[in-house]
Amino acid sequence: MGRADERRARQRDARRADRKGGMRRFFTPRKLLGTFFVVCLLGMGGLFVLYLTVPVPSANAQAEMQSNVYKYSDGTILARTGQVNREIVGLEKIPKQVQHTFVAAENKSFYSDNGIDLKGTARGLVNTLSGKGKQGGSTITQQYVKNYYLNQDQTVSRKLRELVIALKVDRQKSKDEILAGYINTSFYGRDAYGIQAAAQAYYGVDASRLTVAQGAYLAALLQAPSQYNWSEATPTGKKLVTQRWNYVLDNMVEQHWLDASERAGLKFPVPKAPKAAPGMEGQTGYLVEAAQDELARQGVDKAAIAQGGWTITLNIDRKRQQALTKAVDRELESKLDRKGNKTDATVQAGATSVDPETGHVVALYGGVGATEHWISNATRSDYQPASTFKPVVLTSALQNGAQTQDGRKIDTATVYDGTSKRPVVGSDTPFAPENEDDQDYGKIDVQTAMDQSVNSVFAQMVVDVGPATVKKTALSLGMRDKSFPERPAITLGTMNASTWDMAGVYATFDHHGRKITPAIVKSAEHRDRTAELADPVGDQVVDRETADTVTHVLQSVVDSGSGKAADTTKYDAAGKTGTSENNKAAWFAGYTPQLTTVVALFGEAKDGGRQVSLTGTANSGRANGGGFPARIWADYTLGALNGGSDAKFDLEYPEPATPTPTATTPTPTPTPTPTPSAEPSETASTTPAPEPSDTVSEPAETPTPTPSFSTLPVPSEPATPTDGGEAGDGTGPGEGGNHTRRPLLGG
Repeated sequence: MGRADERRARQRDARRADRKGGMRRFFTPRKLLGTFFVVCLLGMGGLFVLYLTVPVPSANAQAEMQSNVYKYSDGTILARTGQVNREIVGLEKIPKQVQHTFVAAENKSFYSDNGIDLKGTARGLVNTLSGKGKQGGSTITQQYVKNYYLNQDQTVSRKLRELVIALKVDRQKSKDEILAGYINTSFYGRDAYGIQAAAQAYYGVDASRLTVAQGAYLAALLQAPSQYNWSEATPTGKKLVTQRWNYVLDNMVEQHWLDASERAGLKFPVPKAPKAAPGMEGQTGYLVEAAQDELARQGVDKAAIAQGGWTITLNIDRKRQQALTKAVDRELESKLDRKGNKTDATVQAGATSVDPETGHVVALYGGVGATEHWISNATRSDYQPASTFKPVVLTSALQNGAQTQDGRKIDTATVYDGTSKRPVVGSDTPFAPENEDDQDYGKIDVQTAMDQSVNSVFAQMVVDVGPATVKKTALSLGMRDKSFPERPAITLGTMNASTWDMAGVYATFDHHGRKITPAIVKSAEHRDRTAELADPVGDQVVDRETADTVTHVLQSVVDSGSGKAADTTKYDAAGKTGTSENNKAAWFAGYTPQLTTVVALFGEAKDGGRQVSLTGTANSGRANGGGFPARIWADYTLGALNGGSDAKFDLEYPEPATPTPTATTPTPTPTPTPTPSAEPSETASTTPAPEPSDTVSEPAETPTPTPSFSTLPVPSEPATPTDGGEAGDGTGPGEGGNHTRRPLLGG
């Protein structure tokens, strides 16, 4: 090597030494330490700025969404409604050991830390930046913040905000509040958000009844809800979740939250098979709708319910509900050909069953199914109750001490003229209702008139009592249609009513005159409030003697009158049939000492709800209240009473003051008519009579001939949309007023 080469080599070595020396001078321990402190100060400053500038936001919409849970009276789930299957519960409702399972699984230092885990957060940031997946090591507070305030995005900005908000939340809220928020917002798989939904989804119990072993499984789930869902887990997934379950329990022992001996005896609690949440099919939709309507009447707005978070327990008895549905299926649906018979396709059934002691609605039938026919036939009030209203007329007469036109007090033995199409006397509004098949009954007492549902008798009784007084009695008993006119035709039930309304009226009779307002909701609770529900049992609206007298009268209707189809030796019963004009509705309202039930059939056209005749239902001719409704009632009542009951009506009623004469044999009508059957009708046509009588009831002692006071026809009561049905249909404008037309079946 020449001198020049040596010189160049020495120069290169010198330059290298200078560079190394410079680096050593730059990276001295003092400078490195200073740089570290500067970075820390900058980081702390940045965090301080973030702390000042990042507020605690409002909860995200998803976190506050809840389902409403509807339960039967025994606590079993009827349905869940809402977009998110979540029911937020307070920490006080979760067993302490179950609370500890979540702390043991996720954050053993939860009760003592300041809400954040810097090491875990740093690891999460590095993983996020490097694309290695989700963060790990977050505290319960941080996870709560992510669930409740933020979202599940895996970004640096979201993680930094999570850290700051967690610090603030830890200072603003108690540890119990944070823990409750965490376990109520977390996702557990099986479409379950929150511990209450998870407890139901995996073990079929409320969170308050979870065991420590079950709680440990739910806590273990949160690490990987899909992978650890027992029904779907692979063998590896089952092995991993079992290991994590053991890890949770071991941590509890370590933290002195679980005794070691108890821990040793615990076995892995295999979850139940998944079950779909009940929907609105069948009767469920009708029950939910009825509950919501009742809560709205009691001041809980439907909008508030729609927001979710309610646990609504119904008074519905699950077994009786099933018995009612089966009774309709056996006694009606099995006999209908809905596809091949046009009449059968229009038949709608509805029913409401009430416990008369409590007023609780224990069963309800709304129709073939809420997803097929959403209008509930149990609560709809667009049909007329027909002659199920006649007991209301008698109640008003007895309660008000009413008298006949000739001054005799009305009681069960009072004799009236049962002549068909007999014009009422004493009314400004003329009315001459026809009895079924134009049947004349002559002199007949009130009891027999109720048994046979004689229209002419009760039309005159309404006049004797006063239509306004009868209406007042009807409203006091619980009928809700306040718009019906005060006319004699109301005796035929020309107002609107539902099976729900009539069940309340008849339950009031059953409860000896104390008003019963049917109630389907047992309780309605939200984490923020509990609905205050009115007592279904109200004040005494009619005297006990009055109510008991009506019950005594209606017992005879079942024993030997139009309600004979409901008679049996297996229970004591009272009831009344009703069938509206042109056979558009058929009713049976009946009760035993323990159960009041109203069943009705409605003829509803497929093209938008137009009312049509039930005649021809199941190819059985005319439908009436003593037919399908009474048979459904009897089938259901027998099942609801577990095959029968020895309970008897405890009645207090006076003996009638008027001696009961022997009712005359029905007088033949001008045209041949069928012999009255066990199911006579009260369907009427309001036709004029050429020789109206001026005596509407016979003296108790010696019957005298009925003089006529005019040979001119008396015009019938004009038909109106309100008092149509039995009274108006067939004589009003558009029907032609055919006076010789035989009305369709009633009673």
